[in-house]
Amino acid sequence: MSLLGNLIWLICGGLFSAAAWFFIGLLWSITIIGLPVGLQCFKMARLSLSPFGKIVDSGGSTGSLLLNILWLLLGGIELAIFHFIIGVILCVTIIGIPFGRQFFKFAQLALFPFGATIHRSSQVYRGFN
Repeated sequence: MSLLGNLIWLICGGLFSAAAWFFIGLLWSITIIGLPVGLQCFKMARLSLSPFGKIVDSGGSTGSLLLNILWLLLGGIELAIFHFIIGVILCVTIIGIPFGRQFFKFAQLALFPFGATIHRSSQVYRGFN
């Protein structure tokens, strides 16, 4: 099911989302200081190509918090707004709701990408709590 979802995802805006993350990553990678931010953008671009079947866990250290604050001021808010608007547009129809939810996941990642880890849903055990 995740293969079919990922293929439809690419048609419904996933390729455009990956291109946006990749372009922002290229801009950040111009300088040595921005290279960690650029690498994080490339990781998000790779996730944008196949988000179904993956889970994102937020967390991190003090360094991640400082980079997230810097990221918010220098580009994260624009990407989050972009992903949120596309998610709302896709959620207008019932068929677009799963794709809209993926865009909402990327909107959250666009706000706080540092310290987030990406796992396949088959690798994560969600036991009884």
